[in-house]
Amino acid sequence: MELDPARLTPREARALFQGGLVTPTSGWAAGWAQANLIALPRDRAYDFLVFAQRNPRPCPVLAVTEPGAPFASIFDGDLRTDLPAYRVYRDGEQVAEVTDVTSYWRDDLVGFLIGCSFTFEAALLEAGVPIRHIEAGTNVPMYLTDRPCVPAGELSGPLVVSMRPIPAQLVPVAVRVTSRYPAVHGAPVHVGDPAALGIADLGTPDFGDPVEVRDGELPVFWACGVTPQAAVMRSRPPFAIGHAPGHMAITDARDSAYLVP
Repeated sequence: MELDPARLTPREARALFQGGLVTPTSGWAAGWAQANLIALPRDRAYDFLVFAQRNPRPCPVLAVTEPGAPFASIFDGDLRTDLPAYRVYRDGEQVAEVTDVTSYWRDDLVGFLIGCSFTFEAALLEAGVPIRHIEAGTNVPMYLTDRPCVPAGELSGPLVVSMRPIPAQLVPVAVRVTSRYPAVHGAPVHVGDPAALGIADLGTPDFGDPVEVRDGELPVFWACGVTPQAAVMRSRPPFAIGHAPGHMAITDARDSAYLVP
């Protein structure tokens, strides 16, 4: 029987990732929230909390771990093994992309789970809004912008956005649907001309895969939880671990937990 990722429970999906499956998680475990991961040493954790508080659109914090703990209140798994892929940074440089960070994990690491726009994709589909990267079976395209985040302590960096092409007549629907999910990035930060965000070429995303923007469609941009990793690359803390962009933590929290009236 062919695997249907959308019908899996979080536990079933995490077991596949723990077994070595590497895949973007858009469309997986329908009905369950997904999250970005950034883990920093305890002496940098306060700076990140303040950075997130000052930049709530790209960095909505869903959960914070105790130092060294590989689990969180909304994630009944192992943050070291149960995501499809991870990136490891030293002094802001990526030194590894792996499927298991157990050997890199430290007793002083504080993990942050950050809201992810994959969480509202089921609601978009239900409202009749197509999602090109799901149709294509690829990763969502993500871009560095020229919009700086508000710095905090030693952390600074640019806003990162994800992009979905939306038929022009459905853009108001997409805005209305996603605005009801502020804890997972909420409404778009920009619609239309990518140059207004400093993006020169939609065909060459900084993270993820390019997707086609067809006639009659507009590129729609949402704040993205890869922003913390962009801050790591810009600010160069001694050590950090993040998810590989698009390869998320599938949590035990329902999408509906983050829906506001």
